[in-house]
Amino acid sequence: MTHYIRIAGLAVLFSAYLVSTAAAQSAMKNDDKPNIVLVLMDNFGYGEIGVYGGGIMRGAATPNIDGIAAEGFQLTNFNVEAECTPSRSALMTGRYGIRTRQRPDGPPRGVWYGITKWEITLAEMLSDSGYATGIFGKWHLGDTEGRYPTDQGFDEWIGLPRSSDRAFWPDSNSFTPNSHPDAVFTHVMSSKRGEVPKELDVYGREKRKTIDREITDQAIDFIKRKAGDEQPFFAYLPYTQTHEPVDPHPDYYGKTGNGSFADVLLQTDDYVGEILDTIDELGLKEDTIFIFTSDNGREGVPRSFGFTGPWRSGMFSPYEGSLRVPFLIRWPGKIPAKQVSNDVVHQIDLFPTLASIVGAELPEDRVYDGVDQSDFLMGKSEKSARESVIIYIGNELFGAKWRHWKILLKEINEDSYGVSNMAYPSVYNLLVDPKEEVPELNYLNDTWVDFPLYQVLEDHEASIAEDPGAPDP
Repeated sequence: MTHYIRIAGLAVLFSAYLVSTAAAQSAMKNDDKPNIVLVLMDNFGYGEIGVYGGGIMRGAATPNIDGIAAEGFQLTNFNVEAECTPSRSALMTGRYGIRTRQRPDGPPRGVWYGITKWEITLAEMLSDSGYATGIFGKWHLGDTEGRYPTDQGFDEWIGLPRSSDRAFWPDSNSFTPNSHPDAVFTHVMSSKRGEVPKELDVYGREKRKTIDREITDQAIDFIKRKAGDEQPFFAYLPYTQTHEPVDPHPDYYGKTGNGSFADVLLQTDDYVGEILDTIDELGLKEDTIFIFTSDNGREGVPRSFGFTGPWRSGMFSPYEGSLRVPFLIRWPGKIPAKQVSNDVVHQIDLFPTLASIVGAELPEDRVYDGVDQSDFLMGKSEKSARESVIIYIGNELFGAKWRHWKILLKEINEDSYGVSNMAYPSVYNLLVDPKEEVPELNYLNDTWVDFPLYQVLEDHEASIAEDPGAPDP
Protein backbone atom coordinates (compact mmCIF):
# COMPACT_ATOMS: atom_id res chain seq x y z
CA MET A 1 0.00 0.00 0.00
CA THR A 2 2.94 2.31 0.61
CA HIS A 3 3.31 4.55 -2.44
CA TYR A 4 6.66 6.19 -1.88
CA ILE A 5 10.02 4.64 -2.76
CA ARG A 6 13.74 5.14 -2.55
CA ILE A 7 15.50 4.85 -5.86
CA ALA A 8 19.11 3.94 -6.54
CA GLY A 9 20.85 2.51 -9.52
CA LEU A 10 17.85 2.10 -11.80
CA ALA A 11 18.86 1.24 -15.35
CA VAL A 12 17.39 0.16 -18.64
CA LEU A 13 19.64 -0.85 -21.56
CA PHE A 14 18.44 -0.31 -25.08
CA SER A 15 19.64 -1.98 -28.28
CA ALA A 16 21.49 0.08 -30.86
CA TYR A 17 19.34 1.59 -33.57
CA LEU A 18 20.80 2.25 -37.03
CA VAL A 19 19.63 5.41 -38.75
CA SER A 20 20.49 7.04 -42.05
CA THR A 21 20.64 10.82 -41.74
CA ALA A 22 23.55 12.68 -40.18
CA ALA A 23 21.31 14.33 -37.62
CA ALA A 24 19.76 11.02 -36.62
CA GLN A 25 23.19 9.38 -36.31
CA SER A 26 24.01 11.83 -33.54
CA ALA A 27 20.65 11.56 -31.77
CA MET A 28 21.20 8.49 -29.61
CA LYS A 29 24.49 9.23 -27.90
CA ASN A 30 25.71 8.47 -24.44
CA ASP A 31 24.68 4.80 -24.12
CA ASP A 32 21.59 5.21 -26.29
CA LYS A 33 19.82 7.62 -23.99
CA PRO A 34 16.72 9.12 -25.64
CA ASN A 35 16.17 12.82 -26.07
CA ILE A 36 13.29 14.13 -23.94
CA VAL A 37 10.85 16.93 -24.80
CA LEU A 38 8.36 17.85 -22.07
CA VAL A 39 5.53 20.29 -22.84
CA LEU A 40 3.75 21.51 -19.70
CA MET A 41 0.60 23.58 -20.05
CA ASP A 42 -0.48 26.11 -17.40
CA ASN A 43 -3.92 25.76 -15.75
CA PHE A 44 -5.03 23.55 -18.63
CA GLY A 45 -8.09 21.43 -18.01
CA TYR A 46 -8.65 17.76 -18.79
CA GLY A 47 -11.25 18.48 -21.48
CA GLU A 48 -9.41 20.96 -23.71
CA ILE A 49 -7.94 18.82 -26.48
CA GLY A 50 -9.72 16.58 -28.94
CA VAL A 51 -8.76 13.17 -27.58
CA TYR A 52 -10.13 14.19 -24.17
CA GLY A 53 -13.44 15.40 -25.56
CA GLY A 54 -12.44 18.97 -26.43
CA GLY A 55 -10.84 20.29 -29.60
CA ILE A 56 -13.59 21.36 -32.01
CA MET A 57 -16.08 21.23 -29.16
CA ARG A 58 -13.94 23.94 -27.51
CA GLY A 59 -13.80 26.01 -30.70
CA ALA A 60 -10.49 24.81 -32.17
CA ALA A 61 -9.37 21.41 -33.43
CA THR A 62 -6.11 20.05 -31.93
CA PRO A 63 -4.81 17.57 -34.54
CA ASN A 64 -1.14 17.93 -33.66
CA ILE A 65 -1.57 17.25 -29.96
CA ASP A 66 -4.11 14.51 -30.68
CA GLY A 67 -1.50 12.92 -32.93
CA ILE A 68 0.72 12.24 -29.90
CA ALA A 69 -2.04 9.98 -28.57
CA ALA A 70 -2.39 8.23 -31.94
CA GLU A 71 1.32 7.43 -31.90
CA GLY A 72 1.68 6.75 -28.18
CA PHE A 73 0.01 6.34 -24.80
CA GLN A 74 -2.92 8.35 -23.41
CA LEU A 75 -3.62 8.36 -19.66
CA THR A 76 -7.12 9.24 -18.47
CA ASN A 77 -6.24 9.11 -14.75
CA PHE A 78 -3.08 11.21 -14.61
CA ASN A 79 -2.97 13.13 -11.32
CA VAL A 80 -1.22 16.35 -10.30
CA GLU A 81 -1.12 18.78 -7.39
CA ALA A 82 -3.84 21.41 -7.10
CA GLU A 83 -1.86 24.56 -7.95
CA CYS A 84 1.13 25.76 -9.93
CA THR A 85 4.10 25.81 -7.56
CA PRO A 86 3.49 22.53 -5.68
CA SER A 87 2.70 20.86 -9.00
CA ARG A 88 5.88 22.04 -10.71
CA SER A 89 7.84 21.11 -7.61
CA ALA A 90 6.40 17.58 -7.68
CA LEU A 91 7.16 17.27 -11.38
CA MET A 92 10.74 18.46 -10.98
CA THR A 93 11.60 16.41 -7.87
CA GLY A 94 9.51 13.22 -7.87
CA ARG A 95 8.33 14.22 -4.39
CA TYR A 96 5.02 15.54 -3.17
CA GLY A 97 5.05 19.31 -2.90
CA ILE A 98 4.59 19.14 0.87
CA ARG A 99 8.06 17.61 1.24
CA THR A 100 9.84 20.36 -0.65
CA ARG A 101 8.31 23.04 1.56
CA GLN A 102 9.11 21.46 4.92
CA ARG A 103 11.65 22.80 7.40
CA PRO A 104 13.20 20.71 10.17
CA ASP A 105 12.95 23.66 12.58
CA GLY A 106 9.46 24.96 11.91
CA PRO A 107 6.17 24.65 10.04
CA PRO A 108 5.97 23.99 6.30
CA ARG A 109 6.85 26.88 4.05
CA GLY A 110 4.23 28.99 2.41
CA VAL A 111 2.72 27.68 -0.78
CA TRP A 112 4.53 30.17 -3.03
CA TYR A 113 8.01 29.40 -1.82
CA GLY A 114 9.09 26.87 -4.44
CA ILE A 115 12.04 24.54 -3.88
CA THR A 116 15.33 24.87 -2.05
CA LYS A 117 18.80 24.40 -3.48
CA TRP A 118 18.97 21.03 -1.71
CA GLU A 119 16.32 19.49 -3.95
CA ILE A 120 17.53 17.48 -6.93
CA THR A 121 15.54 18.46 -9.99
CA LEU A 122 14.70 16.46 -13.08
CA ALA A 123 17.13 18.72 -14.95
CA GLU A 124 19.94 18.03 -12.46
CA MET A 125 19.36 14.29 -12.66
CA LEU A 126 19.42 14.37 -16.46
CA SER A 127 22.39 16.73 -16.57
CA ASP A 128 24.35 14.39 -14.31
CA SER A 129 23.38 11.60 -16.73
CA GLY A 130 24.98 13.41 -19.65
CA TYR A 131 22.11 15.52 -21.00
CA ALA A 132 22.08 19.03 -22.40
CA THR A 133 19.17 20.80 -20.67
CA GLY A 134 17.08 23.82 -21.59
CA ILE A 135 13.93 25.43 -20.20
CA PHE A 136 11.79 27.75 -22.30
CA GLY A 137 8.91 29.26 -20.37
CA LYS A 138 7.57 29.63 -16.84
CA TRP A 139 9.67 28.43 -13.87
CA HIS A 140 7.75 29.48 -10.70
CA LEU A 141 9.99 27.49 -8.33
CA GLY A 142 12.26 30.20 -6.96
CA ASP A 143 13.09 33.77 -7.87
CA THR A 144 16.01 34.62 -5.58
CA GLU A 145 19.76 34.24 -5.99
CA GLY A 146 20.82 30.64 -6.51
CA ARG A 147 17.30 29.35 -7.13
CA TYR A 148 16.67 30.14 -10.79
CA PRO A 149 16.48 27.29 -13.37
CA THR A 150 20.13 27.60 -14.38
CA ASP A 151 21.06 27.14 -10.71
CA GLN A 152 18.96 23.96 -10.60
CA GLY A 153 20.31 21.87 -13.46
CA PHE A 154 19.38 23.72 -16.66
CA ASP A 155 22.10 24.82 -19.06
CA GLU A 156 20.00 27.65 -20.50
CA TRP A 157 16.72 29.42 -19.84
CA ILE A 158 14.51 32.09 -21.28
CA GLY A 159 11.10 32.75 -19.79
CA LEU A 160 9.30 33.82 -16.63
CA PRO A 161 10.46 33.44 -13.04
CA ARG A 162 6.97 33.83 -11.57
CA SER A 163 3.28 33.59 -12.40
CA SER A 164 1.69 34.85 -15.62
CA ASP A 165 -0.91 36.94 -13.78
CA ARG A 166 1.79 39.54 -13.11
CA ALA A 167 1.32 40.58 -16.72
CA PHE A 168 -1.67 42.56 -15.44
CA TRP A 169 0.50 44.87 -13.29
CA PRO A 170 2.26 47.11 -15.83
CA ASP A 171 -1.11 47.97 -17.37
CA SER A 172 -2.96 48.53 -14.09
CA ASN A 173 -3.89 52.14 -13.31
CA SER A 174 -3.97 51.29 -9.61
CA PHE A 175 -0.48 49.79 -9.36
CA THR A 176 1.62 51.60 -6.74
CA PRO A 177 5.38 51.37 -7.34
CA ASN A 178 7.60 50.88 -4.27
CA SER A 179 4.65 49.65 -2.20
CA HIS A 180 6.63 46.54 -1.22
CA PRO A 181 10.09 45.19 -2.17
CA ASP A 182 8.51 42.21 -3.94
CA ALA A 183 5.74 44.21 -5.66
CA VAL A 184 7.70 44.91 -8.82
CA PHE A 185 7.08 44.27 -12.48
CA THR A 186 8.06 40.83 -13.73
CA HIS A 187 10.54 40.77 -16.61
CA VAL A 188 11.19 38.05 -19.12
CA MET A 189 14.55 36.64 -18.04
CA SER A 190 17.35 34.64 -19.58
CA SER A 191 20.52 32.99 -18.37
CA LYS A 192 23.09 30.33 -19.01
CA ARG A 193 24.45 27.97 -16.38
CA GLY A 194 26.84 29.81 -14.11
CA GLU A 195 25.56 33.25 -15.13
CA VAL A 196 23.45 35.76 -13.21
CA PRO A 197 20.05 35.88 -14.95
CA LYS A 198 19.40 38.97 -17.06
CA GLU A 199 16.17 40.93 -17.05
CA LEU A 200 14.81 41.45 -20.55
CA ASP A 201 11.45 43.01 -21.54
CA VAL A 202 8.85 44.01 -18.96
CA TYR A 203 6.20 41.33 -18.86
CA GLY A 204 3.04 43.31 -19.62
CA ARG A 205 -0.02 42.52 -21.71
CA GLU A 206 1.73 43.20 -25.02
CA LYS A 207 4.60 40.88 -24.13
CA ARG A 208 2.08 38.37 -22.87
CA LYS A 209 0.71 38.01 -26.40
CA THR A 210 4.04 37.01 -27.93
CA ILE A 211 5.85 35.09 -25.17
CA ASP A 212 4.72 31.59 -26.23
CA ARG A 213 5.77 32.27 -29.83
CA GLU A 214 9.20 33.33 -28.60
CA ILE A 215 9.79 30.36 -26.31
CA THR A 216 8.65 27.98 -29.06
CA ASP A 217 11.26 29.50 -31.37
CA GLN A 218 13.90 29.24 -28.63
CA ALA A 219 13.03 25.59 -27.99
CA ILE A 220 13.21 24.74 -31.70
CA ASP A 221 16.58 26.48 -31.93
CA PHE A 222 17.82 24.48 -28.93
CA ILE A 223 16.66 21.19 -30.45
CA LYS A 224 18.35 21.99 -33.77
CA ARG A 225 21.60 23.00 -32.07
CA LYS A 226 21.71 19.92 -29.88
CA ALA A 227 20.69 17.47 -32.60
CA GLY A 228 24.24 17.43 -33.93
CA ASP A 229 25.98 17.21 -30.55
CA GLU A 230 27.42 14.13 -28.89
CA GLN A 231 24.93 14.17 -26.04
CA PRO A 232 21.16 13.71 -25.69
CA PHE A 233 19.00 16.73 -24.81
CA PHE A 234 16.15 17.59 -22.46
CA ALA A 235 13.92 20.41 -23.69
CA TYR A 236 11.34 21.60 -21.14
CA LEU A 237 8.57 23.89 -22.44
CA PRO A 238 6.30 25.16 -19.67
CA TYR A 239 3.88 27.21 -21.80
CA THR A 240 2.07 30.22 -20.33
CA GLN A 241 -0.94 31.19 -22.41
CA THR A 242 -3.79 29.21 -20.85
CA HIS A 243 -3.13 30.94 -17.51
CA GLU A 244 -4.97 34.23 -17.02
CA PRO A 245 -4.72 36.64 -18.78
CA VAL A 246 -5.46 34.68 -21.96
CA ASP A 247 -4.05 36.92 -24.70
CA PRO A 248 -3.61 35.29 -28.13
CA HIS A 249 -0.68 36.21 -30.33
CA PRO A 250 -1.69 38.93 -32.84
CA ASP A 251 -1.44 36.34 -35.63
CA TYR A 252 -4.11 34.25 -33.89
CA TYR A 253 -6.37 36.94 -32.44
CA GLY A 254 -9.84 36.29 -33.88
CA LYS A 255 -8.58 33.44 -36.04
CA THR A 256 -11.14 30.90 -34.84
CA GLY A 257 -14.01 33.34 -34.44
CA ASN A 258 -14.73 31.58 -31.14
CA GLY A 259 -13.02 33.87 -28.66
CA SER A 260 -9.60 34.25 -27.11
CA PHE A 261 -9.41 30.83 -25.44
CA ALA A 262 -10.17 29.02 -28.71
CA ASP A 263 -7.60 31.21 -30.47
CA VAL A 264 -4.98 30.23 -27.88
CA LEU A 265 -5.96 26.56 -28.18
CA LEU A 266 -5.39 26.72 -31.94
CA GLN A 267 -2.15 28.65 -31.41
CA THR A 268 -0.85 26.09 -28.93
CA ASP A 269 -1.67 23.15 -31.19
CA ASP A 270 0.20 24.84 -34.03
CA TYR A 271 3.23 25.50 -31.82
CA VAL A 272 3.32 21.91 -30.58
CA GLY A 273 3.01 20.81 -34.22
CA GLU A 274 6.08 22.88 -35.12
CA ILE A 275 8.11 21.18 -32.39
CA LEU A 276 6.93 17.73 -33.47
CA ASP A 277 7.76 18.56 -37.10
CA THR A 278 11.23 19.74 -36.11
CA ILE A 279 11.93 16.46 -34.31
CA ASP A 280 10.64 14.45 -37.26
CA GLU A 281 12.55 16.47 -39.86
CA LEU A 282 15.81 16.04 -37.93
CA GLY A 283 15.34 12.27 -37.94
CA LEU A 284 14.95 12.21 -34.15
CA LYS A 285 11.43 10.80 -33.88
CA GLU A 286 12.33 7.25 -32.81
CA ASP A 287 15.00 8.58 -30.47
CA THR A 288 12.90 11.14 -28.60
CA ILE A 289 10.40 10.80 -25.75
CA PHE A 290 7.75 13.48 -26.28
CA ILE A 291 5.38 14.30 -23.38
CA PHE A 292 2.39 16.64 -23.29
CA THR A 293 0.67 17.39 -19.99
CA SER A 294 -0.50 20.15 -17.61
CA ASP A 295 0.35 21.41 -14.13
CA ASN A 296 -3.26 21.44 -12.86
CA GLY A 297 -6.85 21.89 -13.97
CA ARG A 298 -8.48 25.01 -15.35
CA GLU A 299 -8.30 28.41 -13.66
CA GLY A 300 -10.36 28.73 -10.52
CA VAL A 301 -11.38 32.25 -11.52
CA PRO A 302 -15.06 32.50 -12.60
CA ARG A 303 -15.45 33.02 -16.35
CA SER A 304 -11.91 31.84 -16.99
CA PHE A 305 -13.35 29.62 -19.75
CA GLY A 306 -11.25 26.53 -19.03
CA PHE A 307 -12.88 23.09 -19.33
CA THR A 308 -12.33 20.04 -17.11
CA GLY A 309 -14.40 17.60 -19.14
CA PRO A 310 -16.51 15.27 -16.98
CA TRP A 311 -14.79 16.26 -13.76
CA ARG A 312 -15.90 18.62 -10.99
CA SER A 313 -14.43 22.07 -10.26
CA GLY A 314 -10.98 23.49 -11.16
CA MET A 315 -7.63 24.34 -9.59
CA PHE A 316 -7.33 25.12 -5.86
CA SER A 317 -9.85 22.37 -5.13
CA PRO A 318 -9.57 18.70 -4.06
CA TYR A 319 -11.89 17.57 -6.85
CA GLU A 320 -10.99 15.75 -10.05
CA GLY A 321 -11.22 18.85 -12.26
CA SER A 322 -8.27 20.21 -10.31
CA LEU A 323 -6.24 17.02 -10.01
CA ARG A 324 -6.82 15.09 -13.26
CA VAL A 325 -5.23 16.49 -16.43
CA PRO A 326 -4.20 15.30 -19.91
CA PHE A 327 -1.10 13.18 -20.27
CA LEU A 328 0.19 11.98 -23.63
CA ILE A 329 3.55 10.33 -24.28
CA ARG A 330 5.16 9.21 -27.54
CA TRP A 331 8.31 7.15 -28.09
CA PRO A 332 7.95 5.20 -31.33
CA GLY A 333 9.30 1.67 -31.18
CA LYS A 334 9.44 1.69 -27.37
CA ILE A 335 5.97 2.85 -26.27
CA PRO A 336 3.18 1.03 -28.18
CA ALA A 337 0.90 3.28 -30.23
CA LYS A 338 -2.80 3.94 -29.62
CA GLN A 339 -2.74 2.84 -25.97
CA VAL A 340 -5.25 4.24 -23.46
CA SER A 341 -5.41 3.48 -19.74
CA ASN A 342 -7.47 4.64 -16.77
CA ASP A 343 -4.96 3.31 -14.23
CA VAL A 344 -3.77 5.77 -11.59
CA VAL A 345 -0.51 7.59 -12.39
CA HIS A 346 0.87 10.75 -10.73
CA GLN A 347 3.21 13.44 -12.01
CA ILE A 348 5.74 12.46 -9.31
CA ASP A 349 6.22 9.23 -11.28
CA LEU A 350 7.93 11.01 -14.17
CA PHE A 351 11.14 11.56 -12.21
CA PRO A 352 11.81 7.89 -11.29
CA THR A 353 10.49 6.70 -14.66
CA LEU A 354 12.93 8.86 -16.61
CA ALA A 355 15.67 8.03 -14.11
CA SER A 356 15.09 4.35 -14.86
CA ILE A 357 15.15 4.90 -18.61
CA VAL A 358 18.43 6.86 -18.58
CA GLY A 359 20.09 4.69 -15.92
CA ALA A 360 20.49 7.43 -13.30
CA GLU A 361 21.79 6.72 -9.82
CA LEU A 362 19.93 8.77 -7.22
CA PRO A 363 20.92 9.53 -3.63
CA GLU A 364 19.31 7.69 -0.74
CA ASP A 365 19.09 10.69 1.60
CA ARG A 366 15.50 11.58 0.66
CA VAL A 367 12.13 9.98 0.06
CA TYR A 368 10.93 9.73 -3.53
CA ASP A 369 7.16 9.47 -3.64
CA GLY A 370 7.16 8.63 -7.35
CA VAL A 371 7.33 5.12 -8.76
CA ASP A 372 8.94 3.79 -11.93
CA GLN A 373 6.25 3.50 -14.63
CA SER A 374 8.57 2.55 -17.50
CA ASP A 375 7.33 -1.05 -17.78
CA PHE A 376 3.71 0.13 -17.76
CA LEU A 377 4.26 2.79 -20.42
CA MET A 378 6.31 0.49 -22.63
CA GLY A 379 3.74 -2.29 -22.56
CA LYS A 380 5.75 -4.70 -20.39
CA SER A 381 3.16 -4.50 -17.60
CA GLU A 382 -0.59 -4.27 -18.00
CA LYS A 383 -1.06 -2.30 -14.78
CA SER A 384 0.28 0.95 -13.36
CA ALA A 385 2.92 0.63 -10.66
CA ARG A 386 0.74 2.64 -8.25
CA GLU A 387 -2.80 2.37 -6.92
CA SER A 388 -3.06 5.51 -4.81
CA VAL A 389 -2.29 9.21 -4.57
CA ILE A 390 -2.36 11.81 -1.79
CA ILE A 391 -4.34 15.05 -2.13
CA TYR A 392 -3.07 18.37 -0.75
CA ILE A 393 -4.09 21.96 -1.26
CA GLY A 394 -1.21 24.14 -0.18
CA ASN A 395 0.04 22.54 3.02
CA GLU A 396 -3.29 21.00 4.06
CA LEU A 397 -3.94 17.30 3.65
CA PHE A 398 -7.37 16.91 2.05
CA GLY A 399 -7.59 13.21 1.30
CA ALA A 400 -6.48 10.38 -0.94
CA LYS A 401 -7.42 8.22 -3.90
CA TRP A 402 -7.13 4.45 -4.08
CA ARG A 403 -8.01 2.84 -7.41
CA HIS A 404 -11.37 4.39 -8.38
CA TRP A 405 -12.26 5.36 -4.81
CA LYS A 406 -11.63 8.73 -3.17
CA ILE A 407 -11.81 10.00 0.41
CA LEU A 408 -12.00 13.69 1.32
CA LEU A 409 -11.42 14.83 4.89
CA LYS A 410 -12.32 18.46 4.21
CA GLU A 411 -14.73 20.40 2.03
CA ILE A 412 -14.00 23.52 0.02
CA ASN A 413 -16.42 26.21 -1.04
CA GLU A 414 -15.91 26.45 -4.79
CA ASP A 415 -17.03 30.10 -4.84
CA SER A 416 -15.11 31.49 -1.87
CA TYR A 417 -12.42 28.77 -1.46
CA GLY A 418 -13.23 28.58 2.22
CA VAL A 419 -12.16 25.29 3.83
CA SER A 420 -14.41 23.34 6.21
CA ASN A 421 -13.70 20.25 8.26
CA MET A 422 -16.37 17.59 7.97
CA ALA A 423 -17.93 15.62 10.81
CA TYR A 424 -17.48 12.50 8.69
CA PRO A 425 -15.27 12.17 5.58
CA SER A 426 -16.85 11.91 2.15
CA VAL A 427 -16.14 8.82 0.06
CA TYR A 428 -16.74 8.83 -3.70
CA ASN A 429 -16.79 6.06 -6.28
CA LEU A 430 -15.35 7.91 -9.28
CA LEU A 431 -16.64 5.37 -11.78
CA VAL A 432 -20.20 5.75 -10.55
CA ASP A 433 -20.04 9.46 -9.69
CA PRO A 434 -17.27 11.18 -11.69
CA LYS A 435 -18.55 14.64 -10.75
CA GLU A 436 -18.35 13.83 -7.02
CA GLU A 437 -21.93 14.98 -6.51
CA VAL A 438 -23.17 12.48 -3.89
CA PRO A 439 -20.87 10.78 -1.36
CA GLU A 440 -21.25 7.04 -0.97
CA LEU A 441 -23.50 5.79 1.84
CA ASN A 442 -20.64 3.63 2.96
CA TYR A 443 -22.23 2.72 6.26
CA LEU A 444 -24.74 0.73 4.19
CA ASN A 445 -22.69 -1.13 1.62
CA ASP A 446 -19.15 0.18 1.10
CA THR A 447 -17.68 0.21 4.60
CA TRP A 448 -14.85 -2.05 3.42
CA VAL A 449 -13.30 0.69 1.27
CA ASP A 450 -12.51 2.76 4.38
CA PHE A 451 -9.68 0.36 5.18
CA PRO A 452 -7.53 0.76 2.04
CA LEU A 453 -8.28 4.50 1.85
CA TYR A 454 -7.25 5.15 5.46
CA GLN A 455 -4.20 2.91 5.02
CA VAL A 456 -3.01 5.17 2.20
CA LEU A 457 -3.38 8.20 4.50
CA GLU A 458 -1.70 6.51 7.45
CA ASP A 459 1.28 5.36 5.38
CA HIS A 460 1.76 8.86 4.00
CA GLU A 461 1.46 10.59 7.38
CA ALA A 462 3.98 8.17 8.88
CA SER A 463 6.37 8.95 6.06
CA ILE A 464 5.98 12.70 6.57
CA ALA A 465 6.51 12.35 10.32
CA GLU A 466 9.85 10.64 9.69
CA ASP A 467 10.95 13.12 7.00
CA PRO A 468 13.48 15.74 8.17
CA GLY A 469 12.35 18.03 5.35
CA ALA A 470 14.21 19.79 2.59
CA PRO A 471 17.03 21.75 4.24
CA ASP A 472 17.97 25.10 2.80
CA PRO A 473 21.78 25.42 2.97
